[in-house]
Amino acid sequence: MNSKLKKKKRTLNKSRILFMISDAIGIALTYVLAIFALWFLIPNFDYMQPLMVLPIIIAFKLIVYYLFKLYHLVMVNVGLDEALKIALVVTLTNIVIIILTLAIPDFEFIIEYFFLFTTLWELMFMIAPRILKRLMTIFLFKHSYPTGSRTLIIGAGSGGKIVLNEIRNNPTLNNNIIGFVDDNEEKIGNLLSGYPIYGPISEIAKLIDRFNIEEVIIAIVNIEPKRFQEIVNYFIDKPVRIKRLPAFKDYRDNVPDQISDVNVEDLLSRPIIELDSEGIKEFIKGNKILVTGAGGSIGSELVRQILKYQPSSMLLVDFYENGVYDLSMEINLDIAKRSDFKPDIKVQIASVYNYTRMKTIIENYLPDYIFHAAAYKHVPLMEDSAMEAIRTNILGTYNMCRLADEFKVKKFVLVSSDKAVRPTNVMGATKRYAEMLIQHFSKTSKTNFSAVRFGNVLGSNGSVVPLFKKQIANGGPVTVTDSNIIRYFMTIPEAVSLILQAAEFASGGEIFILDMGEPVKIIDLAEKMIMLSGLKPYVDIQIKITGLRPGEKLFEELLVDKENNIGTKNKLIYIEKIENTKDIEQETKELLSSFEELNNKEVKYLLKQYVSTYTVDEKN
Repeated sequence: MNSKLKKKKRTLNKSRILFMISDAIGIALTYVLAIFALWFLIPNFDYMQPLMVLPIIIAFKLIVYYLFKLYHLVMVNVGLDEALKIALVVTLTNIVIIILTLAIPDFEFIIEYFFLFTTLWELMFMIAPRILKRLMTIFLFKHSYPTGSRTLIIGAGSGGKIVLNEIRNNPTLNNNIIGFVDDNEEKIGNLLSGYPIYGPISEIAKLIDRFNIEEVIIAIVNIEPKRFQEIVNYFIDKPVRIKRLPAFKDYRDNVPDQISDVNVEDLLSRPIIELDSEGIKEFIKGNKILVTGAGGSIGSELVRQILKYQPSSMLLVDFYENGVYDLSMEINLDIAKRSDFKPDIKVQIASVYNYTRMKTIIENYLPDYIFHAAAYKHVPLMEDSAMEAIRTNILGTYNMCRLADEFKVKKFVLVSSDKAVRPTNVMGATKRYAEMLIQHFSKTSKTNFSAVRFGNVLGSNGSVVPLFKKQIANGGPVTVTDSNIIRYFMTIPEAVSLILQAAEFASGGEIFILDMGEPVKIIDLAEKMIMLSGLKPYVDIQIKITGLRPGEKLFEELLVDKENNIGTKNKLIYIEKIENTKDIEQETKELLSSFEELNNKEVKYLLKQYVSTYTVDEKN
């Protein structure tokens, strides 16, 4: 158990003990008042007799309250249900005490008409401490001068109540609730916890203007992505911060009342991808997995998702130590919390273009499957460092293919790129050559070789989303290379899920293509990100057009041609029909023996000799 959980448990136990002490005092006061009333009303009343049994009554009641789990109630949100449970248990214990005292001869403590007296006073002493914090919060919230961001909550149901409670009880949130917005006509015009309910949701843009709203929280439980995007589009052009209640599957640490920021990924997401999880699990479970480039955006998510399918062990290989170190710490902490599954996690720092080093690693580990994600992927950087692109993307892939064949790896999966389609840059050309290597080895080896090709990944290192976030945080400008430039996007989890599915489908030599959906204009993406920050494009944050970078295309190649590609069991995964039919073993040796002797431009033209679809950027 980690220190955070231990601290949380100690706090919870301390809270329960305090409430037990409070209840003991409340019970004592209740019965002392009852004894005093009997002494005052009844001549010659023997008050010593009931005082002597009072400790027994207190002990009896506390034991019953504990058994009925009154000390397990969530104290910060005691409501009607909790109050009714307390009232029922208090009444029950008092009835038992009455029955017992009536059965004792000459015992004059409990007289029937004092039953109501003791029950009501005990309820007051028990409920008051439990709702005191909430009453104070509501009172101060209602009657102090309103501060914080003027906020509307979309959804006047259970989700809206969760958000309201979180704002009331979380001191780090600084929201001034103006009201709720809902589509239910029976709710519109009424109050929820004292706040007005407006509607319909389609009119929220007018409400934002009317009340000078600064923040909107979407609090509809498990809202469908399509409906979520529809709601956001009602007011996306308004300079308000947008937050949301996560779906139940995304709750962290079993705490449902968490409000999170809306990311641009939420606005570009497609319907939930359906995966054959059982098929992937059968493919992965109990096997030894090696991931190259494990510290990168795709590699690290591959590691996380593969672990869900219970491999016997994993070997994480990367040249950059910081990324893979952070990942190993993260997953080892997660594994430590589990009792059912303890895979062996190993890390090796190595370059895939170092054949001798990689041979030692693979010979010692003997993986069943290799996911090859190690690559240079930054288009403009590789235009000026063509030699390094060949060294890692081609030589590194060639080395890994040779070793997979030599050590009889069952499956080898190359993570490729849409830039490999009719490439206009070095990065794309080297990725296309890597695909050709995969198809070449699939014809000569017993190892199952395949490649998975997809487009831009939202949030990955070096992608536009982290860049735009930094530029917005710095006050702008946000830089876009061309106002007409478009790209296909996927989220990191989407891309990795489909890589695993394609790997399960692979029978050898395929280039799998992922359907990326509709393309997105980058300038629209920039505008949405600015507005999600509560700012106005071109007013608070400028957008600057900088011109296309070396090797960059204005329009991305269409990844999936559904008429000329072969479909699979997954409607978002296709197989490219065109195969590499020539033996490129000799060509690879020629390329790798000469590229280091050339300058940057000469390397590009050398590469073009072997990748016929590559168009060299003559300006660079």
